[in-house]
Amino acid sequence: MLTFIELNDATACELCHYYKNSPYWISDYSIGIKRMWSDLLHPAYTVHKNCLVVRTTMLGRTVFDYPIPLTKDADVAGVLEAIAADCRENFIPFELVNVPEEVLPVLVKTFRFCDISYRRTVSDYLYECQSLSRMAGRAYAGQRNHIRKFYAQYPGAVFRPFNSRDIPSIRTFLKRFSTSRDKNSRGSKSELERAEHMIDRVGSGCFAAGGFELDGEILSFCLAERCGDVLIDHIEKALPEFEGIYPATVQAFLQHFAGDTRYFNREDDASDRGLRMSKLQYRPIRILHKYNVKIKNELFRLRRIPQLSSERLTYDAIEESDIDSYNRLCLDDERNRYWGYDYRTDCPNPSRLYFYQDQKNDFSARVSINFAIRLHGNMIGEILLYHFNGKGSAEVGVRLLREYDGNGYAREALQTVLRFAFYTLGLDEVRAKCYHSNTSSYNLLSAVMRKTESDADFSHFIATF
Repeated sequence: MLTFIELNDATACELCHYYKNSPYWISDYSIGIKRMWSDLLHPAYTVHKNCLVVRTTMLGRTVFDYPIPLTKDADVAGVLEAIAADCRENFIPFELVNVPEEVLPVLVKTFRFCDISYRRTVSDYLYECQSLSRMAGRAYAGQRNHIRKFYAQYPGAVFRPFNSRDIPSIRTFLKRFSTSRDKNSRGSKSELERAEHMIDRVGSGCFAAGGFELDGEILSFCLAERCGDVLIDHIEKALPEFEGIYPATVQAFLQHFAGDTRYFNREDDASDRGLRMSKLQYRPIRILHKYNVKIKNELFRLRRIPQLSSERLTYDAIEESDIDSYNRLCLDDERNRYWGYDYRTDCPNPSRLYFYQDQKNDFSARVSINFAIRLHGNMIGEILLYHFNGKGSAEVGVRLLREYDGNGYAREALQTVLRFAFYTLGLDEVRAKCYHSNTSSYNLLSAVMRKTESDADFSHFIATF
């Protein structure tokens, strides 16, 4: 299991340090984005196999950034496996967000079922720092004209870096900016609030900040962060009544801060048509699409839980009419000490619908499939496939109400569901385990599957196609 550290003021410096060597150009791989949107994303991170793993949770949906290698011997493939295992253990879908295009082949090669998508409106604009700092050539003629007009009309305007002593003046500037034009849309207000939240970071080691000043008043403000060979522009604000101030600010900022940094990321256009046109006029060398990748499994082939049958038994979805029998099975402490999961960990006082709804939700998310085992139509136990790894493997578990032990029902159910797993779902292997002290499960698994190994707690078994 991966152990994550929540992002807060105390841990931000460590995470910032990791991002400084990110090989990815996308703006989301930065401490600035994680801090600006922390109230929505609830970021947390860990380091595993020399990779940075970042998890975010928004509206109950848990997702992961693509791992960032921190050293040359970082094991990205091993980290992807660890994230997948963590998702399996927590019964949550495995989803990666803001995945760079260049690593998509790794995911497609590693996992069988990758659902890949992106939204153009969140794509970043990437520029060459040297091109923007010089703005030479016919392509930048319009920007150069605006810059000349700005310097001609406001000869006293001076660009300078900002530090923590400038924070009060920057706040005053943002208030003036917010009233300089119509900023009443919900998105604009949210953007300004997040910019305001970042002002306290000016002067920290994580960010570069600067802008134009005229007669002691700030006219523009930029805050950026260097991550690898890209400078990510998190905040870029200027008073629009000063003609030419935006291109002048971009040019001056890069001349002062870019140094040997190769690229400049001005983030997305927030679906704003004017902003998109403006960003395109600066001649980006590349539009950086951010891909969402859902690692799916064989269960996504099913629209519903099918009905199976064997010599004496049938198997289908657990229904509301089964709730009392299902609760009796799930609440049997003597039986469940071998199940490997104590419901009290997640819900000490479950409602009558808790277990029924839980397995229903798991199938909706396609993280497991639970069959009711039926004798003459009555539920006598359950058998489930779970811990799908997206690479052709899953785990099986079976349990019966205690009065039905000793009749061979568990073995019959196991053989039936293994056939379903191999011939309907298309799995290559199914795994199982049991505690060493669980003699009845050991005998059952030994009769149907092949023992592979033992560890301190479990005996492990496998069946293959």
